[in-house]
Amino acid sequence: MKTIAKRLDMKTRDLLRLNPDVGRRPSPDTVIIIPNKNFKEEDTTTNDTTITTTEEIDSTEVVKKEVDIDELKKNFVVHQVKKGDTFYNLTRFYNVSEEELKELNPELSEGLKLEMYIKIKPITDEDEILIYQDTIQENASVRLAMLLPFRAIEYDTIEEKDIFKTNTLANITTDLYLGASIAVDSLRGQGIDVDISLFDTGRKNTKIDSILRVTDFDEYNAIIGPLYSDEVPKVANRTRIPVVFPVFSRNQDRFRSSRVIKTYADKEVHQKALIDYILEKYTNENILIIGDSTAASIRNSDAIKATLLQHDSIQEAKILHPNTGYIAKHFIINSLKAEVGNWVILATDQSVIASDAINSLISLPTEEEEEEEDDKKKKKKDDEPEMQILPEDTVIRIFAWDKANKFNRVDNNKLAKLGFTYTSDILVDENSPGVQMFNRQYLEKNNALPSYYATKGFDIVYDTAMRLASGDNLKDTFKKGTSYRVESKFEYSRMLFSTSSNEGIFIIQYNPDLTLTRLK
Repeated sequence: MKTIAKRLDMKTRDLLRLNPDVGRRPSPDTVIIIPNKNFKEEDTTTNDTTITTTEEIDSTEVVKKEVDIDELKKNFVVHQVKKGDTFYNLTRFYNVSEEELKELNPELSEGLKLEMYIKIKPITDEDEILIYQDTIQENASVRLAMLLPFRAIEYDTIEEKDIFKTNTLANITTDLYLGASIAVDSLRGQGIDVDISLFDTGRKNTKIDSILRVTDFDEYNAIIGPLYSDEVPKVANRTRIPVVFPVFSRNQDRFRSSRVIKTYADKEVHQKALIDYILEKYTNENILIIGDSTAASIRNSDAIKATLLQHDSIQEAKILHPNTGYIAKHFIINSLKAEVGNWVILATDQSVIASDAINSLISLPTEEEEEEEDDKKKKKKDDEPEMQILPEDTVIRIFAWDKANKFNRVDNNKLAKLGFTYTSDILVDENSPGVQMFNRQYLEKNNALPSYYATKGFDIVYDTAMRLASGDNLKDTFKKGTSYRVESKFEYSRMLFSTSSNEGIFIIQYNPDLTLTRLK
């Protein structure tokens, strides 16, 4: 839509407003509405004398204020302060600092005031940010069903330490539930009548059919689960309510039902977000793409290169794939350029390839290493090229989508030195009041700090129930904006008649001091 908007010489947000049911990346043959610039409104004015009433004069200031706000919105992202807004919430939602807000709005030196309009930041070509505002309907009541593979009967005779020591699924299931229970407590504390029913789905495809056969899920507002991707279509086909899939699965791109809601972005969304960021920030850097030897990685690397070369200023992007299982250091080093910055995209899911590439980039060759290479070359009489010697201040920055597990064994200091930039489905900020409150509540209830999945359980259940507490249909709330919870961002696709997918991801960069900066 951004490309189409540019072609039409209009703002992307205006085009999206004309097409609320069309996502940011419409599929081929999608019909969209565009403005007709040749249209001229018929002049209906007459020569009758205009009579101005006292009421119209008295309302002049109100009209003027509305006009001023409309004019302001043409150049700035504007936010009207609502109950519960804080500087922290605003800076987190809009990715700006409190100092930037006060610079644009000097009146904020006296604090936030209810209903006041404030400028957030100048509008760029990016879509206008629409933040979901939590609203609770009077006497709000939400009924949820949670389908998780507790396997309680199976584990009933096993010691707890033996269940959780090596059983990843048992840990994920339990943590999701414990996080969800904190969410329910929090929602009830805000006056929402929340009823949540738990169903033990057991091993894959063993109990789900019998649960569906004896339970009328249409009496609920939404279902959280199941965890097995194979079971999701079964549940969606047997119910008429939203089915919220609370984990990531490589098979989730096969979901077709419009009732299914994916809380995790597909890998393609992560990759596109990162490549879009690179294209947006590109300033004549040397681009190197490192993949692996799988057919999927080779195709993907070629696709990334083709996308990059569509940029007006990018003339070249080099691809490296491993030979006999690894990429020799001199191939990587000789692909770098000293005179410009070097951006290295790790287009692989293989931790060994990623780790080897980082180790090659972290220690540029010295003259002594070059001499050693020459000696080895003479002894072996091979035809391998020499490694170039690069200055110590050669700029290298690495990019990857979804940090995941492939970098777990890489020293964070190495990642920080290379300005590691990656996409993530969470933004961890231990200084956040919301994070601190959740951690405290979780610790008091469970005598432990929350895990990744415990926090996800809270965020998913809290966001789902809070949206339903508005009284709106869950999917209808997706049109009303992006929500931020403890660590997650929920920016769902707005297509009514297809699977809804959360596209809410962050782009994060490691700093030299090991702190993280949210770039987007």
